[in-house]
Amino acid sequence: MTTPTTVQDTVHETIRRRREQLTDLSHALHDDPETALNEHRAAARIAALLDTAGFAVSRPVADLPTALDATFGDGELVIAFCAEYDALPGIGHACGHNVNGAAAVGAALGLAAVADRIGVTVRLIGTPAEEDIGGKVLLLEAGVFDDVAAAMMVHAAAEDGVAASSLAIGAWDVVYRGRPAHAALAPWEGVNALDALTVAQTSIGLLRQHLPPGSLVHGIVTEGGSAPNVVPDVARARYEVRAPSAEQLALVQGRVASCFEAGALATGARLELEPHGRDFADLRQDAFLTEAYAAAARGLGRTPVSRHGESMASTDMGNVSRLLPSIHPTIGYDTGGARQHTAEFTAYGRTPGADRAVLDGAAALALTAVTAACDDGQRRRLLRAVAARRAGHASMSPTRMA
Repeated sequence: MTTPTTVQDTVHETIRRRREQLTDLSHALHDDPETALNEHRAAARIAALLDTAGFAVSRPVADLPTALDATFGDGELVIAFCAEYDALPGIGHACGHNVNGAAAVGAALGLAAVADRIGVTVRLIGTPAEEDIGGKVLLLEAGVFDDVAAAMMVHAAAEDGVAASSLAIGAWDVVYRGRPAHAALAPWEGVNALDALTVAQTSIGLLRQHLPPGSLVHGIVTEGGSAPNVVPDVARARYEVRAPSAEQLALVQGRVASCFEAGALATGARLELEPHGRDFADLRQDAFLTEAYAAAARGLGRTPVSRHGESMASTDMGNVSRLLPSIHPTIGYDTGGARQHTAEFTAYGRTPGADRAVLDGAAALALTAVTAACDDGQRRRLLRAVAARRAGHASMSPTRMA
């Protein structure tokens, strides 16, 4: 019988052998950043590497042109690694998704090398638009995760961390429509859409004092008129609301929506308030998988810090974690003190430290999967959870409800 140690050695050797391919992938993603739902070249690069490694690759997936789903093996326990690869407008991979994506691919390759020995099916799910509409949520809704027993990824950061939660988030596209007029000759004939947005922003500013702890509201104005001597008839903005939980998010969203309604009421402009993408739930990391990952990271010479009780920003991995056992640790490297979502952070994304993060993240994820698959109790737990989800889906089908 194959021992876990032998399996672990194979995982390590496979990732070492793929080292150049994985770091080249990370560099290629970094040097050729593509924003949400435009990640065509990134998806193609990942698909090509997995295809040559014997994965069955499907793309696009769930009507998302830059999503992909790659499968290896036929074991009853399905382990998925989530690859992110979208960049931010103007500042590239300022959240390190080139590291995230390459590490997930490396984990899939490492686990595939032992899939038949430990009875797993390996999935690499390419999840676009994490920085925007939330590709993972759309893939969840399409059933892509239905047979997955556990989902994992690592996220680039300035330090190694495990067990953190995240803030739930929802975004809106805001439009006010008024009526144009000459700003000097007949301003009273106009309805100023920009004034409506100004009233809303003022209301939000006053509301902040009364929001529950941990709640945030932030946004940008994307259109505010065409000329200073014309009363603006259209104003547009995009706003985000965050809160410590999905339940609290819904409450805060109701209060912020009232602020936007106040702008319309005060000015006579017409409000259009539309969700932008899907809401992200707060992240709930699986305790066993978290400890297995931490142990694997320590074995690689890393010292992950427990962030239990703390919140990172926001991630659509939160929605995945509400459905099935999941982890979303951070994998650290020197960023010169720069924080994510800055051009300074981007500059460190293809350094030797970032390359090590790709390889260590890949190994730690794959070894976490091995630990779960080789532990009889955890294997049963994961498989039971999948069966329960399937039973729940069946009970909600029209046929069963009739």
